[in-house]
Amino acid sequence: GGRRERLRLMMDLLVLALQTDQTRVVSLMVANAGSNQTYPDLGVRSGHHHLSHHGGDEEKIAAIKTINRYHMEELAYLLGRLASVREGERRLLDQVGLVYGSGIGDGNRHNHDDLPILVAGQLGGALQTGRHLRYADETPLANLYLSLLQAVGVRRTRFGDSSGTLVGLG
Repeated sequence: GGRRERLRLMMDLLVLALQTDQTRVVSLMVANAGSNQTYPDLGVRSGHHHLSHHGGDEEKIAAIKTINRYHMEELAYLLGRLASVREGERRLLDQVGLVYGSGIGDGNRHNHDDLPILVAGQLGGALQTGRHLRYADETPLANLYLSLLQAVGVRRTRFGDSSGTLVGLG
């Protein structure tokens, strides 16, 4: 099968592992833009990393948009699968906290701020959804991870380069 089929199989296995309580923590790297992989199945023959240094070139920007759209379609598939599984009165999606994003805000500039991070799911009621939150410049991404750890009962006051927790997630 192709890329989409393999990725969806991995997502189905991820959902099954959560559904059957084989694990409550999973990690799935959908793409490593630094690998310079190509997406010929999407009509993109140049490498992802190369395209991220678009320099304003409209063709490269269009190719990056194609790759980004593909990634969002696959995220939508995963969220749909999580939402389709019932756990009592709730959906599996309501029970998880899914973090999706990138460590680069703009591949053309290689900046590590203003990161595109999406958090989905309610983490068993610990997270309020349906909002866009913006935190102060220089807020470490590790603050999000520390906040999520604390939300599930892990008693930590530091994680990585965290400087505290994020206000307003719950």
